[in-house]
Amino acid sequence: MLTVPDAWLGVVYVMAAQALSGIAKDLNKMSAKASVKALAGEAAQSSLFKWVAILTGSKNALKGAGFFVGAALLEWLGFRGALMTLASALFAVLIITLVLLPSGVGKMSGKAKFSQVFSTLPAINRLSAARFFLFGSRDVWFVVALPVFLVSVLDWPVTGVGTFMALWVIGYGIVQASAPAMIRRKGTPHGPGSTSLKTWAFVLAAVPGVIALGMDSAWSLEAVLIIGLIIFGVVFAINSALHSYMILAYSDHERVSMNVGFYYMANAGGRLAGTVLSGLVYQTHGLAGCLWLSSAFIVIAGLISLSLPPIADENA
Repeated sequence: MLTVPDAWLGVVYVMAAQALSGIAKDLNKMSAKASVKALAGEAAQSSLFKWVAILTGSKNALKGAGFFVGAALLEWLGFRGALMTLASALFAVLIITLVLLPSGVGKMSGKAKFSQVFSTLPAINRLSAARFFLFGSRDVWFVVALPVFLVSVLDWPVTGVGTFMALWVIGYGIVQASAPAMIRRKGTPHGPGSTSLKTWAFVLAAVPGVIALGMDSAWSLEAVLIIGLIIFGVVFAINSALHSYMILAYSDHERVSMNVGFYYMANAGGRLAGTVLSGLVYQTHGLAGCLWLSSAFIVIAGLISLSLPPIADENA
């Protein structure tokens, strides 16, 4: 859609293409994670946690690597050449998927009504609400406020900011994929339970607040932000991996796609709210204000998580 003549590339057209791309991405992500539940079958919850963490972590690591691939293609082939190369790669993936993916995997036995999109399970609703605030807490300072601060206050070059954030996303994905090994309970086949999710949420809540306090100290502002970002990325990745596992652990095989879709609708809502607030709060209270709001969002996510029930084998 974006390889059309320049005259076509108005704001409305580009936004429509981006919207379709976003829908396709979320359908892909939802289906992929739901398929993990279907393909894992009755395997132990620890195995489910491992595979969903690998899927989610590798996706985010590749997303970070995509910044560098996109820049290289843009430099080498130009705008339209880069887009055609990416479209060809996606078409190849489509063919491979059609050939290799088991037919019928994850399909519901009947067509769902629109009203069924919204979950009636309290555990799913609470986890989705916690997810809203968890991902809002990241984007409320990471998406708009941080890049603007690095450029306007610390005088980083734009390419330096882009490179740093791309590397951060790659590292975030690697930690996410490694989360099962990092928090695994030795000698048990069970995956982590709701207690782990609650604990890690409140650990994360302290990180943005500590960064905000460090910004007002005598320490190097640059060092505070870089070290703080690394710590935030590690703890946030563990939280995200736990959330991605819990939504599958709470879902049965029949409704897993619907539950994951509802859950990621909350995820998208949180990211939208965080992005809008990131710009608004930065203009009035600066980066420190965004960090304190991030901590508040995480505390809310943690408080919501307190009401989550144990999963089936958590206390076994």
